[in-house]
Amino acid sequence: MSDYFDLIRRRESCRNFDLNRPVEKEKLQRCAEAAWLAPSACNGQPWKYLIVTNAELVEKLRPLMMELNMNKFVKNCPAFAVVLEENTILKVSLSQKFKDQDFAPIDVAFSASQFCYAATEQGLSTCIIGWHNEKKIQELFGIPKSTRVRLILAVGYAADDKLREKRRKPIEDVIKFYE
Repeated sequence: MSDYFDLIRRRESCRNFDLNRPVEKEKLQRCAEAAWLAPSACNGQPWKYLIVTNAELVEKLRPLMMELNMNKFVKNCPAFAVVLEENTILKVSLSQKFKDQDFAPIDVAFSASQFCYAATEQGLSTCIIGWHNEKKIQELFGIPKSTRVRLILAVGYAADDKLREKRRKPIEDVIKFYE
């Protein structure tokens, strides 16, 4: 396994996928397993993943991420993971009510992040997509209205695997130690 910080540095959002290179099911299963192992508040595990590689479904899903001329790059992406947020367990729901903190979207983000890092470790590239037509995706997959479509993860092999320089705020601006 690669060094953890090397993995973090290598993971980036890909917007140029190689459509002619399908993603192996075994690699997608490993990504899904990493997502499944993510931590969550009170072990609520509010996520569910729909792994989409079927060509017909991929073709129907793509335009639901491209409205208002967004995410045009998905035309070249061979696979997607639709990340759902389901109702949480009672203990998490109670803390949400009394603490005014909704943990489920945070938990879903942890899980999606682990999926993406597992993809990077296996030589795959990803892009986390928050812009999508939730209602039409619910209809396409028969997802109940009570279940949210939180994210879609574009997954594939990068057409160009040259890493870009990461641009970040200065670390001193975002981290403060109290000693």
